Parts: sequence; structure tokens; C-alpha cells
Amino acid sequence: MKKLAITGGGRCNITNTFENVRSVEEVYPRGHRLMKRALKAFSPEKTLEWFREAGVKGFVTEPDGCVFPESQDAMEIVHCLRNKMRGCTLHCGRKAISAKPVDGGWAIGFADGGSAWADVLLVTCGGAPHGLPLLDGLDIPWVPTVPSLFTFTVKDPELRALMGLVVEASLSLGGFHSHGALLITDWGLSGPAVLRMSSYAARYLYDNGYIASLSINWTAQSQAVIQEELQSVLQSGNQKLLSSMSPFSLPQRLWKHIIKRAGIREDIRCAELGSKGLARLTATLASDIYKVEGRSRFRDEFVTAGGVDLSAIDPSTMQCRQHPGLYFAGEVLDIDAVTGGFNLQAAWSTGWLASQAIINN
Repeated sequence: MKKLAITGGGRCNITNTFENVRSVEEVYPRGHRLMKRALKAFSPEKTLEWFREAGVKGFVTEPDGCVFPESQDAMEIVHCLRNKMRGCTLHCGRKAISAKPVDGGWAIGFADGGSAWADVLLVTCGGAPHGLPLLDGLDIPWVPTVPSLFTFTVKDPELRALMGLVVEASLSLGGFHSHGALLITDWGLSGPAVLRMSSYAARYLYDNGYIASLSINWTAQSQAVIQEELQSVLQSGNQKLLSSMSPFSLPQRLWKHIIKRAGIREDIRCAELGSKGLARLTATLASDIYKVEGRSRFRDEFVTAGGVDLSAIDPSTMQCRQHPGLYFAGEVLDIDAVTGGFNLQAAWSTGWLASQAIINN
């Protein structure tokens, strides 16, 4: 509930319409095959229908497909779920430290020395960076967890001086690619393009100690299109200062920064640039290289890549193949997504599959 309360900046990005998604794999770097099945069983439409019937007044959809409660308050979703749990026996504030299969059920041990019994066990503990000590001894196949969805630390002072600027850009890093809004911050780079890249390249960045070379295409266009646009700008500008122009509607401060990065004088006129200067400027716009020197943490809103190996799970029921009566759902599975409501939808869909299997069992 705590994590749900802070998602979407406290507004709760409850799901996504998927209208702007070309393929499930595009938004689920890990677990997309299972998610194809899960989304057919419990879609975003069914999710919103369930919450409406549970008392949420309404929803609003943004142009990127992100869906929020009409109240713009994550606590409405939290309260809704709490209300649905009325009648359940809750063990709040008690840490479960063991779960053992006994006589066709599960014996749960708590840190305070107490215990509980369950016919079935559904594990939905979210990201588990330290594994699942609760299930020690059961040999559950596990994919080591690493952080995902984080911003990049870039120590270039001239870039950081542009903090606050936002552009539509394409990024490349270690063979991975992303596209979207790029935000320059006082610590480096953020925005949907960076968060998406951190998801795609989560393991690559972890394996390399979060040190990597990031290529930024400031225009999100091909090099040929960039050169054609620049030639048009130069012809129309003629005796004007190159720094006074604004190709691709780039912010003036960023355009001057790019000119400097290309090794071109700020006081040069368009007619003076020449073919070599044009080539350098084109190359800088298409692939401006910066060194990523770490990941930035903000609040508690993050996702982990890794978890219970999906080979151990029946994708139609979320039941562990090795241990009947043991189910998993949500982020504890080796399923994670880019930002935009997709991670919560994975939790709703896998949770619904597990609940239906438990009811039918």
C-alpha cells in the first residue's frame, strides 16, 4: 500500500490504455510472453471496470495512455483496496519469516514467535532485492534482482547548467535504444526517455557499475534528415549568427551548447560554416556522447528487475510448478516494465490470474 500511495507522483498511474504500444515486449523488457497471456485474461479495461465497481468514482486518460483516478489522489485507490479487504484477517506489523508446506497447507512463522495456517499461499511482496528468505529450503528458481527505472548521473557541468530543459530525443547505450522526452537536471538526465533506457539496460548498467557512454540524438531524426534541415537553416540564415537560429525548435540555450560541443565558434555566421562545420554539427546533433557515472535515487518509487523465474510458474494460474498451493503475483516475479502504469497493470493482471485459480481450486 505504501508504494501504491506514491506511484505517479502521488496520483497513482493505475494502468495504461496500451493505445500507443506497438508490442507488449516494447513495454515489458522482461516477462512479456507471460504478460501477453495475463493481459488477455485481465486487461486494462477490466482493471478499470473492477475499480469502478469497487467504488472509484472515475478515471482520466492522458495523451500518452497513462490512466489516473479522476481525483488525482493515489489514496483513493489505497482506501478502495482496504475497503475490499474488510472481513479478512490481517496480520499488520508482523514480519513473516518462514513458510513451510505442511499437511496440504502452509505453516507461516512470524518474527514475534507467532504462527498462522493457510490452505494456500500467495506471495505478493513486491520487489525482493534480498531474495525470498521466507521460502528458504523450497529451491524456488530465482533471477537475481537489480534496480530498474532510475535517472542518470552525468557530471558534465555544461550540460547540468541547462537544467530544466526538456526535448524529444533518442538515446543509445550499450546496444539499447529508447525515445521520448529527455529532461536535463542538476544531477544529469531524467525524463521518460532515460527511465525507459534504465529499464531496457538495467542488467547491462548493473554489470558495468552504472558507468557507460550515452549517445543522445537531440532531434530524434536520422542523420540525413538532420543534415538536410541544417542546410536549409544555413541557406535561410545566410549572414545571421548561427547561434541565433533554432533548427528542430531546440531551446536556444541547448542549441548554443550543441554548437560549442561541435567545436564551432558561437559568433560564426551561417554563410561561414562550411562543409566540415556542417558535418561536425550534424554528427553532434545525431550522436552527442556523455558519460553516465551512476544512477540517481529519488524517493522510494522504483522497480526491480528479476525475481521468481517464470519457468517455475504456470502462466495460466501463477501457481508454482514445484509446490502446489504456492502462488506468486506482481513484482516478485521476473516481470518489470517501463513507466506509464505498466508495472501496476502487471500486478493487477497476475494477481487476478492467481486469485481466480485459487477460487477455482
